[in-house]
Amino acid sequence: MILNFLYEHVAIKITDMEVPKTHVEYENKLTVKMFLFQFVNYYSSCFYVAFFKGKFVGYPGDYAYMFGKWRNEECEPGGCLIELTTQLVIVMVGKQVWGNIQEALVPWLRNWWVSRSARNHPESLYSRWEQDHDLQTFSQLGLFYEYLEMVIQFGFITLFVASFPLAPLLALMNNILEVRVDAWKFTTQFRRPVAAKAHSIGAWDEILNMIAVFSVVTNAFIVSFTSDMIPRLVYKYAYHLGSESTMEGYINNSLSIFNISEIPVENRPEEGENPDWFYSSNITTCRYRDYRYPPGHEKQYTHTMQFWHILAAKLAFIIIMEHVVFVVKFFVAWLIPDVPSDVKARTKREHYLIQEYLHDYELEKLKIHERQERARSSPAFMEQLDARALCPRY
Repeated sequence: MILNFLYEHVAIKITDMEVPKTHVEYENKLTVKMFLFQFVNYYSSCFYVAFFKGKFVGYPGDYAYMFGKWRNEECEPGGCLIELTTQLVIVMVGKQVWGNIQEALVPWLRNWWVSRSARNHPESLYSRWEQDHDLQTFSQLGLFYEYLEMVIQFGFITLFVASFPLAPLLALMNNILEVRVDAWKFTTQFRRPVAAKAHSIGAWDEILNMIAVFSVVTNAFIVSFTSDMIPRLVYKYAYHLGSESTMEGYINNSLSIFNISEIPVENRPEEGENPDWFYSSNITTCRYRDYRYPPGHEKQYTHTMQFWHILAAKLAFIIIMEHVVFVVKFFVAWLIPDVPSDVKARTKREHYLIQEYLHDYELEKLKIHERQERARSSPAFMEQLDARALCPRY
């Protein structure tokens, strides 16, 4: 929330430095900057958990270190999907609850503070128009923040919906509540806004389309690289035990073996912190989630062929899923036109009536002009035109 406040001021400052020529141009530029800041602020942690955490940690004996000092963070033994879900719930629900409280409480407190002295006067001395004048002013960017809130929420329920399918339901419940909160806020806590025409929602339309397209890619990557769906399917149909396609032995297959004695000295626990089994002669190996050859193999600790098969299956799933979803999207967009057929017919009729009216208007002007010109040259011809005017039109 603090970064959100700082980013807002930075975006406004940068836009003011550009000096846009019109209000529409100013709002479009501010929209793009504000959304990019909010995108990084709200979604960066979710992207980190989904696509980076636990993906570049190495293996026992050869862990990856950042700046040669800090080990990269790992996921839980069950994977990062449940952690992504938890992160998404906390950020999304926390933002919505805080936003509703802020929208309802801040204007009320400001109005209460502004009118504190006027409330001591009798009702007859504190007229209705004075009470309305003391309400909060509806700024020119009032609806901008409402659009921004809805677009950020739309990103939460589309970009990571594969990890948290309950997000659209929570968003619906929040929107039902927010409709009533906004109605109370606009009718009781703000002055009446000045009406203004708008051709469209401006840059928000392109941003929504971009999020919709980008969400297909992110959900495909979440299903492939964050969840265990693809490794399970590859094991079930290609590496299963026995003649039947079952999941028996999957856990053992997904764990690699490492020889404890090969742990480097600098990476071993300190003497007083070693567990009892570390010195046991019966336990010489440990298991970890990966697909690597065991110790003693000629390619020990390198990736097995199953790892590359799973990686190929993940990439193939991403490509297939993207193409299927995009084909369905374009088909639905073609099937459901943006403008209904009856509206198109009415628009065409309106254009036809306008053209007919303009044609008759120009024709009448031409007749009047011609009549005036002929009247100047031949009064008898003017009488003939008047006689023709009494005849029916052909």
